[in-house]
Amino acid sequence: MRSNLPVTPNEFVIPEGVTLVSTTDLQSHITYCNPAFVAVSGYDREELIGQPHNMVRHPDMPQEAFRDMWETLKSGSPWSALVKNRRKNGDHYWVVANATPIVENGQAVGYMSVRTRPTREQVQEAEALYVRMRTERDSGQQSIALHRGSVVRTGLVGALQNMTRMTLGRAIGTACVVLAITGLAIGEIGSRLSDAAHMAMAIPLLAVALLASWMLRRSMMDPLQKAIQFANTMAAGDLSGRFDGASRGEFGELAKALNQLNVNLQAVVSDVRHEVEGVQVASSEIASGNQDLSARTESQASSLEETAASMEQLTSTVEHSNNSAREAASLSLRAAKVAREGNDAMGHVVSTMDDISRSSSRIGEIIQVIEGISFQTNILALNAAVEAARAGEQGRGFAVVAAEVRSLAQRTSTAAKEIKVLIDESAQKVSQGSQLVHSTGQTMNNVVGAVEQVNVLIADITSASNEQSMGIAQINQAVGQLDSVTQQNSAMVEELAAAASSLQAQSVVVQDAVRIFRLQRRGHVATTAG
Repeated sequence: MRSNLPVTPNEFVIPEGVTLVSTTDLQSHITYCNPAFVAVSGYDREELIGQPHNMVRHPDMPQEAFRDMWETLKSGSPWSALVKNRRKNGDHYWVVANATPIVENGQAVGYMSVRTRPTREQVQEAEALYVRMRTERDSGQQSIALHRGSVVRTGLVGALQNMTRMTLGRAIGTACVVLAITGLAIGEIGSRLSDAAHMAMAIPLLAVALLASWMLRRSMMDPLQKAIQFANTMAAGDLSGRFDGASRGEFGELAKALNQLNVNLQAVVSDVRHEVEGVQVASSEIASGNQDLSARTESQASSLEETAASMEQLTSTVEHSNNSAREAASLSLRAAKVAREGNDAMGHVVSTMDDISRSSSRIGEIIQVIEGISFQTNILALNAAVEAARAGEQGRGFAVVAAEVRSLAQRTSTAAKEIKVLIDESAQKVSQGSQLVHSTGQTMNNVVGAVEQVNVLIADITSASNEQSMGIAQINQAVGQLDSVTQQNSAMVEELAAAASSLQAQSVVVQDAVRIFRLQRRGHVATTAG
């Protein structure tokens, strides 16, 4: 026998009207448990499903109770008795356990147990009974046992009680024997006595027969009428009562069956009512949420339409920018070409200015030669004039020529000096021009470099614009698809709203139908695991 420890002395009292339901397979592994069972046990649902049902068994329960339970269930009969169970945290709770086989096609496929809250008197009686059973078991002197959930005596006393127990069959048999003996006695005695004596004897025997008939009727009809009344009460939807009309024999079994049916119906109706209430609340929330979702979806659809229009404008703008970037790239290429040509022309100018500078230097050298020749010519003219003066009259003509040569040499020297000045000024200006041309050439190189950089940047801008245009086209396509999906979602939301409204209406109908049944006043069980 499994021992679940530790335990505490604390009792958890099940709220009034709460029903705990669970089912197991033939090996007693839990296959279903309702929320009330989960909450009272203190376990999570995942911890219960698939586990042996005796995981909630309390160590104080005598083994005899479960022996009787399994013997009764395996015989195909329901079993009902008070049971003390253990919660996950070690606390305990008392229930009236009503177990019955689940039968399909004539074969048991599992077991269902429905538990309700017992009275304090029932708990006290059961606690005293189980203490006595454990004590007798430990001492080896067992005088009481359980039979289909009821307490019976063991040994000779139990056998005598069983023999004297008036069942329906025994009652009918006894009545028939009494009637037969009465009839035989009246016939036998009547043949020997006078009419007066016969009458005097017949009256007591008839009274005995009537008494036996009345006792038979009482033992049969009264419990049967109570059973019919209880069944009619359940048929009228009142499941709040309990049938206590008989405790022995066939009518006792009928009472247990009716009580089991009542408890099972209570469990089903209670769970259905609870779930319908949950469905009604959920459907109401779904309907409300669908309305909000529908409004948001319509708003989103409107925003998507505006976004699509804005994307079209943006596409047009980007396309225009892309065209402008391509034109700018073309202009940049042409500017780069012109700049390179200008740079080449500046190179030629620089080369020409260098040639002019070199020519100016050469001219200066030639002027210096001319000045030297003029100086020598002037010296020769002076010498010729001196020699002509010495020659007298014969050298007068030569003197004239020497004077003219001297004058010519002086004018040549003066012109050479003036040319030298002009050449020096030209050389200086050519040098300045050459420097300016070199500087301009460097500037043109910088311009060419900048233009080429601008050309690279414009090429990057053009590429980026193309990619941006492609990306915006994809965004446009995505926005179009999103708009289509949003429209479909809007239609689906409207269908869901209609379905939620229909579900809410149907849950109201089911709730009205379940409201026909009257249950015990229902308490509240916290759903947190303890």
